[in-house]
Amino acid sequence: MSTLFVLNDPPYGTERSYNALRLAGSLGKRGSPVRLFLIGEGAACAHQNQKVPQGHYSIEVMLKTVIKHGGEIGVCASCMDARGIADAELIEGTHRSSMDELTRWTEEASKVLVF
Repeated sequence: MSTLFVLNDPPYGTERSYNALRLAGSLGKRGSPVRLFLIGEGAACAHQNQKVPQGHYSIEVMLKTVIKHGGEIGVCASCMDARGIADAELIEGTHRSSMDELTRWTEEASKVLVF
């Protein structure tokens, strides 16, 4: 059973992306297929070299955990462009994606969770 997570919120300022990644990471560690699609403000979650205060959670580290366990992460191309995020600024293991890929992933997923 595969799960698609659609993240709409920024990496910090709310805890929705954080909570989505906690669940995605937990599922990935158990061997469940996980895909994430970062859209809208969620595209900023994939920006590499995030600087966070000591002891604060790091969305970048959490995304890397999902990737480490075989998760796929797509980032909305038009959302990246609107926010000035270049492909070279994405966390390794994430990729510029499209609505076509989100559509395909949605059709293939057993569950779709939107955060």
